[in-house]
Amino acid sequence: MVGLKPPEVPPTAAMKFVSAGMAGCIADLCTFPLDTAKVRLQIQGEVRIPRTVSSVEYRGVLGTLSTMVRTEGARSLYRGLVAGLQRQMSFASIRIGLYDSVKQLYTPKGAENAGMAARLLAGGTTGAVAVACAQPTDVVKVRFQASRAPSDSSRRYSGTVDAYRTIAREEGIRGLWRGMLPNIARNVIINCGELVTYDLLKEALLRSQLMTDNLPCHFVAAFGAGFCATVVASPVDVVKTRYMNASPGQYRNALSCLLALLMQDGPAGLYKGFVPSFLRLSSWNVVMFVSYEQLQRAVALARPALS
Repeated sequence: MVGLKPPEVPPTAAMKFVSAGMAGCIADLCTFPLDTAKVRLQIQGEVRIPRTVSSVEYRGVLGTLSTMVRTEGARSLYRGLVAGLQRQMSFASIRIGLYDSVKQLYTPKGAENAGMAARLLAGGTTGAVAVACAQPTDVVKVRFQASRAPSDSSRRYSGTVDAYRTIAREEGIRGLWRGMLPNIARNVIINCGELVTYDLLKEALLRSQLMTDNLPCHFVAAFGAGFCATVVASPVDVVKTRYMNASPGQYRNALSCLLALLMQDGPAGLYKGFVPSFLRLSSWNVVMFVSYEQLQRAVALARPALS
């Protein structure tokens, strides 16, 4: 009837898959400069082959962003965005969009709610599968973010497509999956930290009736998820970034990259770029989960009308 609100239909797995990819892209568009600053801080001071002594160029989040804008132009903050959006369309769709479906597979039949084990297994499973599918896009994204301004003679690639071709030609197909193991470890940890924390916080807020299932509740749960994920995943993230950006022969494997980092910077090196990581992950989680929840509701409301 005219004027009646269409009934809200529970989102299907396909709807969650699409909504997660779109929400991931929205979050990347909003927070990409922070991700770029994190990458620059993580690789700063890295000893390269041939051995060179590098000076400290970037100091803090705002210092890194302002230095990049001053020396390379504002566009440098979004270098690698195309690969980043390609990554989210596959990565976020799988790890977030399929989380609830996989969680149900691990939940015993007849159980009222999924237990902690089922949530952790679901987060680990979707995180690992997502990395295996999206790894080449992550490699290209990191390479662009770590590179200097386009006018620099050391520029590696002329564009995103050229980056995929060049890496495959010069480093083999395996080059596109460089750093996959540390990236799987990082994203299994982050996925569990983000999704499980968000899941538990949201459930606790609703159960205790402190909040209703609306935007403020999604904001609080997403912010807590971002902080938890940053704390547990920063060490693996630093190793992943350095290993992906490494030139051929610089490190034998991810373990040698970790050992080189510890010998050079000590345990504190594992938390290089922590502040931009936290700012990026917390803001990314807030934008992504709020967008994800709203997109699901919008699609669910529109579905009966379309059918």
